[in-house]
Amino acid sequence: MGDEICVVVVEDDENVRLGVEQAVALAGFPVRAYAAAAEALAEATPGAPVVIVSDVRMPGIDGLKLLERVLAVDAQIPVVLISGHADIATAVGAMRTGAYDFIEKPFSSDHIASRVARAVEKRRLTLEVQGLRAALRNWKGIEGLVLGKSPAIVEVRRKILRLADTSVSVLITGETGTGKELIARGLHDFGGRRDHHFVALNCGGLPEQLFESELFGHEAGAFTGAIKNRIGKIEWANGGTLFLDEIETMPIALQIKMLRVLQERRIERLGANEEIAVDCRIVAASKADLAELSTDGRFRADLLYRLNVAQIELPPLRERREDVPLLFEHFVLAAAVRFGQSAPIVSASQVSELMSHQWPGNVRELQNVADRFVLGLGGDCLLPNGSQRIKSGTLAEQLAHFEHMLIEDMLRRHNGNIAEASAELGMPKKTLYHKVRQLKFSAGDAQSEGLDV
Repeated sequence: MGDEICVVVVEDDENVRLGVEQAVALAGFPVRAYAAAAEALAEATPGAPVVIVSDVRMPGIDGLKLLERVLAVDAQIPVVLISGHADIATAVGAMRTGAYDFIEKPFSSDHIASRVARAVEKRRLTLEVQGLRAALRNWKGIEGLVLGKSPAIVEVRRKILRLADTSVSVLITGETGTGKELIARGLHDFGGRRDHHFVALNCGGLPEQLFESELFGHEAGAFTGAIKNRIGKIEWANGGTLFLDEIETMPIALQIKMLRVLQERRIERLGANEEIAVDCRIVAASKADLAELSTDGRFRADLLYRLNVAQIELPPLRERREDVPLLFEHFVLAAAVRFGQSAPIVSASQVSELMSHQWPGNVRELQNVADRFVLGLGGDCLLPNGSQRIKSGTLAEQLAHFEHMLIEDMLRRHNGNIAEASAELGMPKKTLYHKVRQLKFSAGDAQSEGLDV
């Protein structure tokens, strides 16, 4: 939500009203003040960017009735009640029924400003979450499948749509947990093969002795225990898509047979003499550098060339932190449905915690954190102690550390090339050079990290 949160003050005592209005304005918040609740009711609309501060005892509509009417319109609008000592019990009861806070008279300007600031922050977070949830509901097609607004994810979506209707083999690369199978499904679902099977096989999850049977199928009697014919994954994917995850773990002997399938588009079941024609699109995924494995003789170069006609590279989550809030909200909503729970709202400190984490487990780790958050596990801290995150400190210190980490990651991604890194960061080269020096990257340190400064 782009609207600034306005504080609506309702107080029939002119001196108190002016005092509260001045304290709130000096704290930097827009403020509108009313002498009667009836005048202020128009401020309470669904989704309104407001916080209401109201006295309890007023003629006509009192603070408790105002609270009731506001919550009936939008139960998420924070209402802060101001009460004299005699009204404390009433105010506490009102909090149990939905008031956000109460402040006892007399109070200092600093005291009411700090309590109002908390209410404003809560309203801001609520509206942000509502905005994210509305965006998630409205996103359809490829944007609803591959979530994110970062340039890297926009490019991934573009490649999926460009390749989906072709039959070329695609190699998806990325760290563990970045969502490679999701991308493979996108290539299938948005292409002409969508009405046929999408068949996924994790090459690292099968014993070598079962691999060939799983991939090619077998005839009855082909080996001990083969009591009936079995269709293999390749044949089952005929007309559709075969997704081979962790392709780097496929045994060399099977790599040779897989190469033949790609070349000839025919297979033989184990124990059979007859060839079967197959037409399936092959999508492979790897977390390892297949070119490096090929150089070392651990992966066939000819198979790599056949698989890597087109490539989609998935960035790790730490390199697209701007997508973290949207992804986290998506996982929270999904977990709430799955576990039959209400979807909680993340606090400002928790958002900071999410944004500062290094995410070694990538999107899969983020989903795990969202599941635990919905289940109420872990308390206020979303991440366990000792997790890889920005150090605590003032806002300026945390921002500086985050900037340092972001520049380090970008320079590593571009092998130290300042020009490429500055282009992706949207920052002039001169500014990036200055930042590198400011963030204590000496030329020697940078060279030791492989950075070309």
